[in-house]
Amino acid sequence: MNADDFGLTAGVNRAILELHAAGVLTSTTLMARGGAADAAVKAALGVPSLGVGCHVVLVDGEPALEPSRIPTLVNQKTGRFRDSLNSFLMRLFSRRISSEEIEAEASAQIALLRAHGLRLTHIDTHKHTHMFPWVLRPVLRAARKAGIGAVRNPFEPVWAVRATAGASWARCAEVSALRRLESACRRVIEEEEFATTDGTIAVVGTGVLNRETVRSLLKDLPEGTWELVTHPGYNDADLDKVRTRLRGSREVERVALDAVNEFPGLDLINFGELMNFGGLAAPEKRVAES
Repeated sequence: MNADDFGLTAGVNRAILELHAAGVLTSTTLMARGGAADAAVKAALGVPSLGVGCHVVLVDGEPALEPSRIPTLVNQKTGRFRDSLNSFLMRLFSRRISSEEIEAEASAQIALLRAHGLRLTHIDTHKHTHMFPWVLRPVLRAARKAGIGAVRNPFEPVWAVRATAGASWARCAEVSALRRLESACRRVIEEEEFATTDGTIAVVGTGVLNRETVRSLLKDLPEGTWELVTHPGYNDADLDKVRTRLRGSREVERVALDAVNEFPGLDLINFGELMNFGGLAAPEKRVAES
């Protein structure tokens, strides 16, 4: 299981560390420019059993580079990335975003974390922007230069979407439509020689992931290596200051993940261990937790 947004707030950091200590979460991805990133790095260095990747942010956040160095990625008035994913995608599809700037910014975020001594296990992106090949390739190139060899497969299989009660029809339709990009992304991942999983589950469950849904997903889990993506946290004053649609749901997810203990047959790993399996489906059911 992998938790996104490590470094976002103190409450998110606390939840991730508690879940790892409880044995139900093995991996996380850290936001290099998150408001609580320094505390997350310090905590991670003290818990080497927790796999830590870089959660590359290209939308709705602060860049690592000076805005003048990445003019196609930022709002020139604010110096921040564009708040809207739709705005980012419109610029991406119209070729108004530079792949060189994506690679440079991803490299800078990775470098910020490595400068503190973190050994990063993998790479993924905020809002799964790397599912688009025009983002994926420069992000992978940045990761490879830093010695990172694993990446999230951001596509959710049909069976997992069906096993997620409570997900909105619009979200399910969006995930289903985006699945058309999977073959192209897998081709890029193979060409760049990165390891990845068979897929990610609980993508449509973001915001509605409760205990029963965790049970439903893990009960139906086929053989292979899967990432269960989660967003746990504490809904505190720090979170109130952050632009996010995930507030009360972080508390629900934090409590719900205890249901993992009901499935002792799962082999819980992090992305560093994924490299030992060659990034391919293995005969056992494995969950790379996020």
